[in-house]
Amino acid sequence: MSPTDEPTGRIRVLIADDHPVFRDGLATLLEPHPEIEVVARARDGAEAVALAAEHHPDVIVMDIQMPQLNGIEATRQVLAADPGVGVLVFTMGEDDGTLLSAMRAGARGYLVKGASQDEVTRAITSVHAGGVVFGSSLAARIGELLSPSPARSAAEFPMLTEREREVLDLIAAGRTNGQIASALFLAPKTVRNNVSAILSKLQATDRAEAIIRARDAGMGRA
Repeated sequence: MSPTDEPTGRIRVLIADDHPVFRDGLATLLEPHPEIEVVARARDGAEAVALAAEHHPDVIVMDIQMPQLNGIEATRQVLAADPGVGVLVFTMGEDDGTLLSAMRAGARGYLVKGASQDEVTRAITSVHAGGVVFGSSLAARIGELLSPSPARSAAEFPMLTEREREVLDLIAAGRTNGQIASALFLAPKTVRNNVSAILSKLQATDRAEAIIRARDAGMGRA
């Protein structure tokens, strides 16, 4: 904790967003709240990781699409260093791939920009208390996204890593390598390497055979 960060009993919040109007505007809205204290503001994912290590916030309001380091990878790095931080993803997109990536990275909340001030403050309070929060527009899809297919795929394909199963699930859903890279926030070369490893481990002659086997195992629902 920074020497200037004396405990106040309030929820210590770090805001990470590359758009200054949104970043500073959200800080202005939150600062008068009696239970919330904005301790730092980050302009990109790399700065979010650094400021989290410096200020030890209780909650990070994290954008996804940021330079240097995207919000998904920043979330992974922050939680690897301090698992007790609550990450609330706050972004423009609400596609299933981004939502799943955020959840798998360890985020405990997901709101779409446009949420009301009350929704944001309630979400921060809930995440700080250990709850899991999703905006009203996303709640209806959570059950489907958390279907048991990943567990089944782990049993069907124990030779694959968790990341390779994520890639295979999207292959089975008919996604291209470029779409997979975007959904999982990976470099295209990383996706190609994962696809090659999957085909090798499954001893599949081509992508089509891998899709058939994955769908037989209940994958591809995303």
